[in-house]
Amino acid sequence: MLKGFSLAEALSHNARRKNTNPTRLIVSSFLAVILCGTLLLMLPVSNRDGQMLDMLDAMFTATSATCVTGLVVFDTYTQFSTFGQVVILLLIQVGGLGLVTLTTFFNIAVGRRLGFKSLRLASESINLSDASQARALLQFVMKVAFVFEAIGAALLALVFVPQFGADGIFISVFISISSFCNAGFDILGRVMPGGSVIPYQSNPYVLAVISLLIISGGLGFLVWQDLSAYHRTHHLRTHTKLVLWITGWLLLLGTAGILFMEYNNPLTLGPMNLFDKITNAAFQSVSARTAGYNSIPLGDMTNFTKIFMSLLMFIGAAPGGTGGGIKVTTLSVVLLAVASVVRGRDEAMIFGRRIDHKTVYKSLTILMLSLFAVIAASMTLFYNTGPELNEVNSVFEAVSAFGTVGLSVGVTPLMNPFARVVTMLTMFIGRVGPVSLAISLSARKDSAAARRAVQPQAHINVG
Repeated sequence: MLKGFSLAEALSHNARRKNTNPTRLIVSSFLAVILCGTLLLMLPVSNRDGQMLDMLDAMFTATSATCVTGLVVFDTYTQFSTFGQVVILLLIQVGGLGLVTLTTFFNIAVGRRLGFKSLRLASESINLSDASQARALLQFVMKVAFVFEAIGAALLALVFVPQFGADGIFISVFISISSFCNAGFDILGRVMPGGSVIPYQSNPYVLAVISLLIISGGLGFLVWQDLSAYHRTHHLRTHTKLVLWITGWLLLLGTAGILFMEYNNPLTLGPMNLFDKITNAAFQSVSARTAGYNSIPLGDMTNFTKIFMSLLMFIGAAPGGTGGGIKVTTLSVVLLAVASVVRGRDEAMIFGRRIDHKTVYKSLTILMLSLFAVIAASMTLFYNTGPELNEVNSVFEAVSAFGTVGLSVGVTPLMNPFARVVTMLTMFIGRVGPVSLAISLSARKDSAAARRAVQPQAHINVG
């Protein structure tokens, strides 16, 4: 991991010296972390059997952890030693907050002077449009992250320490960080290998703590900064109001949908009492928003539920947080643009304010590129995996990878090497964002003069 931080320093130095695309540097930083994680997880000391881990398996695990996804080819507890689990935990923390974010924060903490280009790079990493606010927000990001993770670990320790003794402390810290970073990794394999939090499906306290951590990380740091200042400003940004409003509705609709479709399923919610049915439906609704924990066996859900949860996973969390997906704001802008066309308006509106065309174009671009990525991944997985991966399961796994969710119907360990590589690429695209990846790979960008030039208007008939 020290190599990753050293490379981040080099990337930041490069950003200061050259007019380098900051998006490309951010993408490179994630690749650097994945590479370091792969090398560390391959070491015999990282594995319980004391043997070298296959490079593809190590890379898959490192990619899943860095992209805060949670898809695994084997149970984390039974495969990895304590050292290996610590490596995975560090990958989750670095991947959740971003290597550039962490490096910039530590530079600020030790009193190093940061130039505008370094702050611009940091602002890009946390989805901040105004680079001048990057320093204050970075400090806030680190404070919020570690406070939530510490509180979550303390609350989970009340259950795990009595159950596991001293080991319960590390388990609590691991699951707290994994939950806040929306990663979905767990080390509960000593109870039920590969079972995620199914052993705690009748423990509403554990499900509630994990759910609150997931939601907290998924709301985004801009929202938390806005909420923390509300007692002074008595005002919330449009972004904050939209995120809170859409998140609330998605959680309610998700809970109701899962409860309705799985209510009588004898393999999932069917045998539970009403209270447990509601709490588990709510937990899966929260987790589907890019976290990756499951309290019921997902492979036994109905196909309708899998499709419904795929939609939730595709939407994901809010920008500027630890969650994935296309983001709730992207969906909102697209729907508002559609509504404006239906109503005969020239511009999309939200809370009495106009949404600029750039935002609408970017949202549509994200949606289309994301759909293309998911369709391509789904088809590839379907034709390169055994009969256990039908059409619905293929879509579910592909969306889970792209949305950096980590929920699985249990076929990830059965994938052949090519399907695993495709899944890794899908996780990486989902973490860095399809638009960011496209920009980073772009060899050419229009000049400022070309962007300002007024071109003749084209008239095209559509619809």
